[in-house]
Amino acid sequence: MQQSQDFYKRQLSLHQTQVAKLFKTLSLLSLLRLAVFLLTVAGIYYNFQKWNYALGIALFGTVVFLLLLTRYSAIKVQRKLHQQLIAINKKELKIASGDFHSFDDGANYLDPSHAYSTDIDLFGRGSFFQYINRTGLTEGTNTLAGYLNSNSTNNIINKQEAIKELSNDPEWIQNYTALAMILNQEERPSDIVKWLNGYKPFLKPFHRVLALVFGLSSLLLFVLFFSEIIEVEILGYWLLFGLGITSIFLKRINGLAFRSSKAKDLIRQYSKLLLEIEQRTFSSTLLKSYQDQIVKEGESASTVFKKFSKALDALDHRNNLIAAVLGNGFFLWDIMQAFRIESWIHNYGGLAQKWFAVVAEFDAYNSLGTFAFNHQKFSYPNIIDSEEMVKVKALGHPLIAEDKRICSDFEIKDQQFFIITGANMAGKSTFLRAVALHNVMANMGLPVCAKESMYQPIKLISSMRTSDSLADESSYFFSELTRLKFIVETLKKERYFVILDEILKGTNSTDKAKGSKKFVERLLSLKACGIIATHDLSLTELDQTQPLVKNYFFDADIKDDELYFDYSLKEGVCQNMNASFLLRKMGIVK
Repeated sequence: MQQSQDFYKRQLSLHQTQVAKLFKTLSLLSLLRLAVFLLTVAGIYYNFQKWNYALGIALFGTVVFLLLLTRYSAIKVQRKLHQQLIAINKKELKIASGDFHSFDDGANYLDPSHAYSTDIDLFGRGSFFQYINRTGLTEGTNTLAGYLNSNSTNNIINKQEAIKELSNDPEWIQNYTALAMILNQEERPSDIVKWLNGYKPFLKPFHRVLALVFGLSSLLLFVLFFSEIIEVEILGYWLLFGLGITSIFLKRINGLAFRSSKAKDLIRQYSKLLLEIEQRTFSSTLLKSYQDQIVKEGESASTVFKKFSKALDALDHRNNLIAAVLGNGFFLWDIMQAFRIESWIHNYGGLAQKWFAVVAEFDAYNSLGTFAFNHQKFSYPNIIDSEEMVKVKALGHPLIAEDKRICSDFEIKDQQFFIITGANMAGKSTFLRAVALHNVMANMGLPVCAKESMYQPIKLISSMRTSDSLADESSYFFSELTRLKFIVETLKKERYFVILDEILKGTNSTDKAKGSKKFVERLLSLKACGIIATHDLSLTELDQTQPLVKNYFFDADIKDDELYFDYSLKEGVCQNMNASFLLRKMGIVK
């Protein structure tokens, strides 16, 4: 597999070159349009006395001008796509350098009532979400956050296959993301789904037949007029008659047109994203299942959305005064296009939500595929069903740079509980979060920050960051108790991997020691598996009465009046604490 940073540098250079070329093409087309306009005006001026020549020049010039304008608009879209791809590759190189704190941190997804959301730097500044998010759509971002919070252990192998497949095609990922980023998201898919599901049609099949018959009659009248069989007044009366019929539905068509105009850009762009999914051949079960959801009786979702987009565009032509008067007066244009839109809503409106969801799923999975592409040294966990719950070689924290990351081997069996002690800043909390992220990433199907991983799927629950709440009039200690009760009640229903960091901080040391022992014993009685980090050495005595409890520690050494950490997990109980040393070293006490 190609190296990620080399790929991003090549892509950056490629798209910068393309943007420069397209800018030159746009400039040339602008000059050609100006030249055509001036030549057309000059041709009409010099042939003004010969109206048939002048009319021919005007028509020819208009057609050429419109063709150039269409080409200009198409190339402008291409240029915008390449500009987004430049931004994507610059972002990847920036993140690779360790600078990712300026991007969306997902703090709005933090949920204090969640099993682990607020504890493990999943969301917020410097979070895992901020590091991996590459979504181009708000709906994709919501889907990605949902994956991180899902705590689901289902279909892990299928998830791994999907991520592996996408990680092998970073160019497709980037193109899809760039198309998503171009989308103007003033209108939400959820708003469109709500509109489609609640829409009440006001036209019947009879009105379509009426519009067709009326249009054919208009063409016949034109033939009769040019054949000098009828007078122009007849066309005028027929025009007024057509406008009168259209006016009957004017208010409701105006409402439909207003709502349609807001939806058309989003529908057009989603049709392009659906086409990207449809045209690619997937091999993984999960991605193929998503792809299968966007086909209805042999008709692809992109084609269906494109039809809807064209119908919306056609109705939008009514904003041109001349087109509105002539179109409605002679062809009942608004009625015909409104019927097309209503027919689409009737036939496909109920599928739009599912199709929008598929686009969001791919948008989210592209973030996971990019993460895997960027971390090719990480390993996919081998899913096991044995007495080992987790067995990892060289486990590290994925947000710590590789040259600074200290890794540890870690193995815990089902129903075991580890007590981890250690000096301040020795690495206890970082290790707990590394273990927690290993669990979350493994359940999502991601490769984990480890040389090798054997993993028995299990949900995660934690208590690491508890805060008081003035709004709820709850003290810190009460908040802790509420959280611990939540953990116990949850464990009664289902098996979880438990991670705790310095519980019962809101009470005195003696009470804390007794309470912590009782709580760990309660977890053991529920056959829980997990880790607790603590400064309370008395808690390590549980290994004497509880055979499933093991002690580990992180150490610190003081040499030449300096503090040294190795950040390595060791078996046993920590003997060196450093609070007094740090207070003295910082001049707080003597």
